[in-house]
Amino acid sequence: MKKLIIFLLILTGVIGLLGVYYYQKNIYSKDVLKLEILGPNEAEALQEVKYVVKYKNNGEVRLDEPELVFEYPEYALPSEGNSRRVIKKAEDLGGAIYPGEERTFVFAARLLGHEGETKEAKATLTYQPKNLKARYTSQTSFVTVINRVPLSFNFDLTSKVQANKEFKFSLNYFSNINYPLTNVHLIVDYPNGFEFISANPKSLERNEWSIEALNNAEGGRVEISGQLSGQIGEEKLFRARLGIWQEGEFVLLKETTKAVSIIRPALYITQQINNNPKYVAQPGDLLHYEIFFKNIGDDFLNEMFLLVTLEGEAFDFSTLQAPDGDFTPGQNSIMWDWHKIKDLQVLPPQREGKVEFWIKLKSDWEIKDSTGKNPQIKTTVYLNQVKEEFVNQIKSKLMVQQKGYYNDEVFGNNGPLPPVVGQPTTYTIIWQVTNYYNDIKNCQMRAVLPTNVNLVGGKFFPAEQMDKFTFDQQSRELIWQIGDLPAGTGVTTAPPLISFQVVLIPDPSQRGRPADLIGPAKVTGEDQWTGNLLEFSAPGLNTLLPDDPSVGEAGGIVR
Repeated sequence: MKKLIIFLLILTGVIGLLGVYYYQKNIYSKDVLKLEILGPNEAEALQEVKYVVKYKNNGEVRLDEPELVFEYPEYALPSEGNSRRVIKKAEDLGGAIYPGEERTFVFAARLLGHEGETKEAKATLTYQPKNLKARYTSQTSFVTVINRVPLSFNFDLTSKVQANKEFKFSLNYFSNINYPLTNVHLIVDYPNGFEFISANPKSLERNEWSIEALNNAEGGRVEISGQLSGQIGEEKLFRARLGIWQEGEFVLLKETTKAVSIIRPALYITQQINNNPKYVAQPGDLLHYEIFFKNIGDDFLNEMFLLVTLEGEAFDFSTLQAPDGDFTPGQNSIMWDWHKIKDLQVLPPQREGKVEFWIKLKSDWEIKDSTGKNPQIKTTVYLNQVKEEFVNQIKSKLMVQQKGYYNDEVFGNNGPLPPVVGQPTTYTIIWQVTNYYNDIKNCQMRAVLPTNVNLVGGKFFPAEQMDKFTFDQQSRELIWQIGDLPAGTGVTTAPPLISFQVVLIPDPSQRGRPADLIGPAKVTGEDQWTGNLLEFSAPGLNTLLPDDPSVGEAGGIVR
């Protein structure tokens, strides 16, 4: 009995101590600290949003060692360049929060996200009431809804396409956001059955494009070519997203969709230029166009009109010849009607017809600025509510000049004039290259010296070109490695040129006639627009020197 009493006394003491501990632990209620976030309930994407974090000690106890943590919403861009998690230590909060004390902190950021998305900011305040060992935590949050994204983003895509036939569409974007966007990407989700062919500009992947910077009131376009397979009447959905990659995550800003139906084709239209469906033109070309149209439907096609429009600064419309077609100069279009073309009057199933015309390209045209770069010619064909577009690239034009002088201001030549058998006479050769319409890579110029003509060492102008010049004694070939030539080099900017000196010692077989100084000069380069290797030549030179009027015919005949 005595042991039982002792046990009960001990148990009562333990319970009492636990009660005191529990009482001391809970004599403070965290509800006496009011913590809140004030901010806008709605905001536009990338509009600067200010969050006011406010706390007040409504109790009678000092709160020691406080620490405030503010977390910006996901993917927010803090205005001060802070991280998305800001920590205010005790020293930032005055060391303690005294009874009745109230403080506010402002955090500003721009919110990233799509329309209707909610963005949550969070605040946490931890502290230790005076004379207590326990730390308390107060938390709160605030939600802002993105009510608008000031970006225009939409498809330019027809609602009906023919199965397994190439078509083009584009995505247009424009920013009204008063803030520069960087690292913007455009992603297209193609429907099943879509085959990607090409795009302008080139894509990172077949369905993703990088837009380095997008400022306010700026925009652009992505053009895509492809073809769809599927059943007649089947509907395909194209989806595109515009957003920003951030920390490995794609943050969506804008999304657009467009449905396309597959229809049964009735007409198949093709084009050939100079017997080539993928002809690459060059300035000065005479182009023979043939437009073929075939009825691939099940019904007869009757009383049709065929219209062709031509677009391109390179066309010389004064040279156009279109038998049985009517040309409208102001619209640069040619019309054929069923009164003159039998196959337009009646075209049975599986029957093919043709119209043709001829037109020349100008030898050159004005290069005003970068808009004249990468020229092309475009043909649009309209027939019985069917429209087809054909685009052909134009090669650049390289102009090469090879000139020779005896009297010049570059080096000053010496030796007898007219040249004399067995005696050396020096001459100055000048090479110059002009590039018109497309960027050229790896441009070089070559020519061959006769056996009795040699290069004079050290005679080069300008001197910096000497390192790009070589001469092979075995093959007698001179090579000038010009390098890359941007479009318009020599037209809107100064042309690259080099002057060098050669020495001729005529042999007896050349007496009484002009002596050759240098063979034809050939320039080559890689056209970056068409992918073609370009080649142009200038004629060789002899001692008659047509570019030096001081020599004349008598001064060029070897004695």
